[in-house]
Amino acid sequence: MYLARFSYDVAPANRQRALDSIHQELETARKSGLEARILIPLTRAHGGAALQFEVALESLDQLETFRHRGAGPKGKSGDWMHAFSEILLAPPAVEILRIEEPRPA
Repeated sequence: MYLARFSYDVAPANRQRALDSIHQELETARKSGLEARILIPLTRAHGGAALQFEVALESLDQLETFRHRGAGPKGKSGDWMHAFSEILLAPPAVEILRIEEPRPA
């Protein structure tokens, strides 16, 4: 199993607008049957992300499908991505992590 984490850097004035956009992404993931969540750091290192979005995946192919589909109704994902990118201070950082399952004793 894999975890894809998207980290977004936004100005405090745009935080709610960013959260609204990330909620669209969350709903799209959940409607697709994926486990997803939004993380809001209470503390962060200098230069750390203001907001994060995580989605659990069974395979890396799911990540490509999810990223290319985008959020929102078909045909609207380009508009959503463009509007969201206008409030980002930097391109999103994407981390792909493999979840280590416990080994049988």
